[in-house]
Amino acid sequence: MSATLVKEAPPAEDLPVRKPATRKRLVPYWLLLPGIVWLLVFFALPLVYQASTSVQTGSLEAGFQVTWHVQTYWEALQEYWPQFVRSLLYAGTATLLCLLLGYPLAYLIAFRAGRWRNLILVLVIAPFFTSFLIRTLAWKTILADDSVVVGALNALHVLDVTSWLGWTEGDRVLATPMAVVCGLTYNFLPFMILPLYTSLERIDGRLHEAARDLYASPATTFRKVTFPLSMPGVVSGTLLTFIPASGDYVNSELLGSTDTKMVGNVIQSQFLRVLDYPTAAALSFILMAIVLVMVTVYIRRAGTEDLV
Repeated sequence: MSATLVKEAPPAEDLPVRKPATRKRLVPYWLLLPGIVWLLVFFALPLVYQASTSVQTGSLEAGFQVTWHVQTYWEALQEYWPQFVRSLLYAGTATLLCLLLGYPLAYLIAFRAGRWRNLILVLVIAPFFTSFLIRTLAWKTILADDSVVVGALNALHVLDVTSWLGWTEGDRVLATPMAVVCGLTYNFLPFMILPLYTSLERIDGRLHEAARDLYASPATTFRKVTFPLSMPGVVSGTLLTFIPASGDYVNSELLGSTDTKMVGNVIQSQFLRVLDYPTAAALSFILMAIVLVMVTVYIRRAGTEDLV
């Protein structure tokens, strides 16, 4: 006679406690909670408020009410499209100049600086120790009509070319598009250099040695090895430069004229001087949408999402 052994289930009190494992899974969410709350309070809620403001009608005396007047967006774009074009042009030019100036410096710091690397990095971020406003005002002295810089540009006939392009007016640089672009380039250059340096510094030096062993010239090594591997830094640097530059209004206000006003100047004026809050909010959302579309297309075309 065969006997069947039946294994009895252990009592409930003998089962392993799984609470610590559950708590461990919840730890990342608890760590994210402060950041999520911060974004909700200081980004999402103001964004919703601005969206509701953009569809309001009324006046400061009578008050503003939400009437879903979406025509404000079309009217704002129709009236201020030159400022949008000017903002994108200035920001794009400044971003390109930052890339051309910043890449060689970042390359130098990453591969050639040696024991001077930390000092050069400190010099790169040193301008941030001074107020953005003071740094911009300093350029009024640098680009003054009787300054050494303008005199050198005149002697080299550079201003003849920029005047022909419409970026300067005769022998004058201040209060022209060139002055605004110079201010943007200077103020946002560190935002380009630091991501580029971080990306270049990660490149394994043995790859350069392998390229030399395969008889690749320095130009070929840069084109085939260094630049492709630094693309995450290029993408993140251009984004960190272009996005704030497109909405900047300080450089145009201090270094430009009425003919160089950017959309940021219009938004600032509508909010603080004209007190037309719906138009200002609509302009802000239009600028944000344009930049978002351009950034999305740029990242897809760049072929990388591995941003530094």
